[in-house]
Formats: sequence, C-alpha cells, structure tokens
Amino acid sequence: MNDANTSTGASASPTTDSLAVPDGATTHEAAEHAAKPTDQWVTGDEPITGPQASYLETLAREAGEEVPEHLTKAQASELIDRLQRETGRGAAS
Repeated sequence: MNDANTSTGASASPTTDSLAVPDGATTHEAAEHAAKPTDQWVTGDEPITGPQASYLETLAREAGEEVPEHLTKAQASELIDRLQRETGRGAAS
C-alpha cells in the first residue's frame, strides 16, 4: 500500500480534491461538486477511486478500523470525512 499521504503530513482531503469530481471539470465545477451532499453527486454511485482507497487504508489503520469492501465514491467520501475527524487528519472543521 502506498503511504505517500502520510509521509508529508499533508492535510489535503481526497474528498475535496479531484477524486469524486467528474473528469474534465473546471476548478469552479470541482469546488461546486465538492460542496454538494454526497447523495447529490452524479458520480457518487461509481466505485471508489484508487486514491480514495489508499487514503482510506491509511486513515483506517490509524483509527484501528477496517475499510468495508465495495464502497462507492460517495460512501468512501463520507467514511474519509468521519475518519479524518476521528484521527485529527485533514482540514479542520
């Protein structure tokens, strides 16, 4: 598993980066998409992305949890948000 996200201590969140944003989206569209509730995402039912899976593995390991199989992008985003709160990673709320 790639732990690139842990080596720098970066606080970028895969939920607001381009992970669940449609390909080719402009910066404005990406920001608008990230602000939508996950149940309104056009691509929310698609399978979890590789970067989401990698980051979730890191967060879950730190939280002492396991990542469920067969997550959608939206489910992964919600789990990332929860685990970030629990581990103190990511953007401050």
